[in-house]
Amino acid sequence: MSRLSRIVPSRTTLAFAVSAALLAPPLLAQETATTLDAVQVTAQRKVENIQDVPVSITSISAEKLDVLGSGGTDIRFLSARVPSLNIESSYGRAFPRFYIRGLGNTDFDLNASQPVSLVYDDVVQENPLLKGFPLFDIEQVEVLRGPQGTLFGRNTPAGVVKFDSVRPSQELDGYAQLAYGSDAMVNFEGAVGGALGGNWSARASALYQRRDDWVTNTYPGPNDGFEGYDESAARVQFLYESDAFEALFNLHRRDLNGTARLFRANIIEPGSNRFVPGFDKDEVSLDGVNFSDLETWGGSARLRWDFGQLSLHSITGYETLESLNRGDIDGGYGAAFLPPGMSGPGFIPFASESADGIPDHSQVTQEFRLESDYGGRFDWQAGFFWYREDLTIDSFNYDSLSPGNPRAGHAVQEQENTAWAVFGSAEYAATDKLKLRAGVRYTKDEKDFSATVLEGAPFGAPVGGPYTVDTDVDDVSWDASAVYEVNEAVNLYGRVAKGFRAPSIQGRLLFASAAAPNGGVSTADSESVISYEAGIKADLFDRRARVGFNLFRYDVSDQQLIAVGGGANVATLLNADKTIGQGIELDLEAWLAEGLLLTWGSSYNDTRIQDDDLAVAVCGGGCTVTDPTTTIGGGTYALIDGNSLPQAPEWIHNLTLRWGIPLSEGELYFFTDWAYRSEVNFFLYESPEFRGRSSLEGGLRVGYGWGDGAYDFALFGRNITDQTRIVGGIDFNNLTGFINEPRTFGAEFRLNF
Repeated sequence: MSRLSRIVPSRTTLAFAVSAALLAPPLLAQETATTLDAVQVTAQRKVENIQDVPVSITSISAEKLDVLGSGGTDIRFLSARVPSLNIESSYGRAFPRFYIRGLGNTDFDLNASQPVSLVYDDVVQENPLLKGFPLFDIEQVEVLRGPQGTLFGRNTPAGVVKFDSVRPSQELDGYAQLAYGSDAMVNFEGAVGGALGGNWSARASALYQRRDDWVTNTYPGPNDGFEGYDESAARVQFLYESDAFEALFNLHRRDLNGTARLFRANIIEPGSNRFVPGFDKDEVSLDGVNFSDLETWGGSARLRWDFGQLSLHSITGYETLESLNRGDIDGGYGAAFLPPGMSGPGFIPFASESADGIPDHSQVTQEFRLESDYGGRFDWQAGFFWYREDLTIDSFNYDSLSPGNPRAGHAVQEQENTAWAVFGSAEYAATDKLKLRAGVRYTKDEKDFSATVLEGAPFGAPVGGPYTVDTDVDDVSWDASAVYEVNEAVNLYGRVAKGFRAPSIQGRLLFASAAAPNGGVSTADSESVISYEAGIKADLFDRRARVGFNLFRYDVSDQQLIAVGGGANVATLLNADKTIGQGIELDLEAWLAEGLLLTWGSSYNDTRIQDDDLAVAVCGGGCTVTDPTTTIGGGTYALIDGNSLPQAPEWIHNLTLRWGIPLSEGELYFFTDWAYRSEVNFFLYESPEFRGRSSLEGGLRVGYGWGDGAYDFALFGRNITDQTRIVGGIDFNNLTGFINEPRTFGAEFRLNF
């Protein structure tokens, strides 16, 4: 089979997708007169109809967010709920890793940069621990696929996930929502807002979530159980509005105390990606300490001056955090060199217990943007962006085999990152039907990094340092697009864009050998991506259905990759010569009948690493490497040319159905949602043991609303089939993995006022 045939979706696949989008709705929607409301988005930093934006974009409504989050799950509930979006974590709730079209970063370092940018209330959240801020009192979520570097602030070669909170208003309104479910799960959120007098209004929002441990520790270790959490978050906003000036101030905070990611030793059957016989998800045997503590808070000031045909925007943001996350990495107890019966489950070559935390952090951002509104054929935006982050990372090792699990290693990383950019974007209506857009951005990025081993680890590096790295780069990103209006209901669009990600630095020192260059600090050079896409957006059947369909291809030069783990348990940054990806994406929403609403999303992504000489360390034991291998410095390395990117499923499908039945006093409704993703590789090399099986998770909600929407009571279930899957692995020691969230069910009451 040729490489091209392996990468390009077959004609049958494309024909089926187009037919499903364009031919299925009339068979089902012709019986209803209900129409879809227009979806307004801010993908181009201004409010527009989603059908007019030349970007592959999915918007998620507030009601859908409430349903998906009803089980108390964290931001990862969005994974596979949007075409081409995957989210996973080896830290649990604290540290989500985002992937769009297969582009992401599996690095677990607290200094890791991601090619997917997360923007919360117009402020970029750069550090990975900031990206997990809970979703509550949210107006809308937008997922923008493909490079977005012209108008958005930091590292966006893969895309942007954008959250917008409900803004204050002069009208008194709010809600309170309380759910209780399995494992003593409590999920509360609420908000209240209204006028303060004069031109001022305010809104306060809060969330509280908790769950008891549902996994029992059968070993008499420091922890009796795992997977419980206690999390709270709050946000307060103040809005001032006058004829020519608006100011929106935001303060927010998050506190999380719970379990770190729970690693389970030897749960993978050798030669396959299935659980070993007798696996029990409700039990583990660990001798290490496990916890996750995270505190974040921040604020922003968004100002807008209206000068008639011009408006000036100022966005100032500040974020800070403090964290410590500790876990039993070997996933079991004891070690193989101890007397028989003193280690397990399965083979534990040696004990590994570690922690990483950020004791000191600050992020400051400032943007000024000037926007025109001439009311004619031509408009533009231009601005300046400044970013500064300072952080300190502590890494610790511990001795699980000694009483009290004493510390046995300590390293510190420090980094200062300063970046600034100037940007401009313009749009021109060439004809009544053809609109052209283009943008350009110049970025300057500097990093000063230092790492020191203060206390040497028994199996790693001795005391040493500081080991330093400085980077200083600049780049020009750009995009150009066109939208052609076939008629009032159908738009065709095309887009080409260049994205950029600044160099990354990684300092996992405690397991590095004494002979490792620069103490084990590694650096990946800048990466750039060129993306092409073309698509159609249409309102069909008198606006009873809406569809968006596109094809895309991207080429990444010098892609930053992380070789995680392996027999040496080190993480090394690399650059691949080239990575290519291409595929299709489909979004469909349709009224199938009166009261019956369907949403459907699908994507096909095929990614390939192209680098004949790129080799990475393989697992430390137990796995079956299927790639060609070579020997480097006495160690076995896998050649990964032609492999897909890790955590990059080829197929994603998602479905929701909502059926509402009007009754005399209210509405009885049924809501079901399903998300499918195909198999994924956990690492850069290929191995059946570390290739996650396909996943299909569903939810069900049955509720009754009354009082003109003032009251709602519902019963719900998440992961209703109780599917259990291995979703990630640790490959340095044995066949260790971690699994997905269990089935949850409960009841929820909501009051709107």
